[in-house]
Amino acid sequence: MVMLHNFIQQLLSLYMIVVIIYIFMSWFPNARESSFGQIIGRLVEPYLQPFRQIIPPLGMIDISPIVAILALRMASYGITFIFNMF
Repeated sequence: MVMLHNFIQQLLSLYMIVVIIYIFMSWFPNARESSFGQIIGRLVEPYLQPFRQIIPPLGMIDISPIVAILALRMASYGITFIFNMF
């Protein structure tokens, strides 16, 4: 049970890092158009899309990735809570 919990936590942490890298790639011209950026985009965009549909951009700033990262953090806390029940 502990191994499964650790595995899920590591996957969530790794995905959170990938999301953060994808966000930082928007600061560099043509970074998302590179082959590395396209691979990360295929992993991250399906997760970010529902947040972008719910949360409109504030001017030029898109805060939906911040909410998406917070949702991943809450999922991590939820997983820990569930595994601590057993």
